Amino acid sequence: MKRTLLAGMVSALALASAAAADIKIAHVYGKTGPFEAYAKQSHDGLMLGLEYATGGTMEIDGEKIVVIEKDTQLKPENGRALLEEAYGDDEVDLAVGPVSSGVALAMLPVAEEYEKILIVEPAVADSITGENWNRYIFRTGRNSSQDAVSNAIALAGENVHIATLAQDYAFGRDGIAAFKEALEGEGVEIAHEEYVPTDTTDFTAAAERIFNAMKDLDGDKKLFIIWAGGGNPMSKIQAMDPSRFGIEIATGGNILAAMSAYKEFPGMEGATYYYYEIPNNPVNDWLVETHQERFDAPPDFFTAGGMAAGIAVVEAIKKAGSTDTEALIEAMEGMEWETPKGTMRFRPEDHQAMQSMYHFKIKVEDGVEWAIPELVRELTIDDLPIPIRNQ
Repeated sequence: MKRTLLAGMVSALALASAAAADIKIAHVYGKTGPFEAYAKQSHDGLMLGLEYATGGTMEIDGEKIVVIEKDTQLKPENGRALLEEAYGDDEVDLAVGPVSSGVALAMLPVAEEYEKILIVEPAVADSITGENWNRYIFRTGRNSSQDAVSNAIALAGENVHIATLAQDYAFGRDGIAAFKEALEGEGVEIAHEEYVPTDTTDFTAAAERIFNAMKDLDGDKKLFIIWAGGGNPMSKIQAMDPSRFGIEIATGGNILAAMSAYKEFPGMEGATYYYYEIPNNPVNDWLVETHQERFDAPPDFFTAGGMAAGIAVVEAIKKAGSTDTEALIEAMEGMEWETPKGTMRFRPEDHQAMQSMYHFKIKVEDGVEWAIPELVRELTIDDLPIPIRNQ
């Protein structure tokens, strides 16, 4: 009897130590809610990135990777509580997420409190790696400034006047602030700014204010729109015929489902974070082929980001030789790794991933459900002067 009990205790201890040896990652993201489409892409990408970087084993140095999913439902208070649960109760080694900038800002202090790494993907607001940053935060996703500077390069020119329309929360406000700053660097001032609630469906009043501010200006006139989630106002504003005032609509890239609305805008220029046909590298080739096989569709905007985060996790743990937070921070500061977008590099000062963006021109093709953002030119890390905002 004693021998059986002892054997039982030994096997229980062996199981416990095996479980303890697992590399545990929490994916804390808005699995349900308004950004559900972004969330699914991000999670699929994360899992593909872990698979790719481990050669299909889902292990690092013989230790199994376990991913724990937690659904914020896009609520900041949930994001905070779930990250506390992940670090505290689940004892994860690090966390990835979330989708929304508002949720991310609520989660940042938790990483500092528990002294554990949070890899932000794909939330965009500059403040995440700016005024609200702490040393446990790394971001693989692009930030507002990367969107802004690349779009400013794509849209600015001599005698160009630009008005803006954005959602009234961190993503929209930070996005326009960065865009305005980037345009000033190109010698262009914003003619008018509009912010509307995220659930706005009637854009008549906002559009009329924009039209009135721009109608008497001479030169090229563009209305630049920053929008996340459903209800994108591009088509509704186009239906109000801004061209009678010589105003063209412009915007950055988006997920494929949203790009179907861009078919109304052949020739429109802007800058995007990712489109599956643009990057030419082995990681993207693998992603496109594997995603098509498994999901019967090409990888999307946030799939690429999720994959970049997954690969970063594996490369960082390999480089650090452990999941110890301090060892990981040392390994990740300045770390370069290959992603579907090519080389990314964590900037040591603010842990923002430096990466390429893509200046595009919209092409419409029969038989393709969405508008194609055809590459004008790749804007490399060296082409994009991205401000450091956490100093």
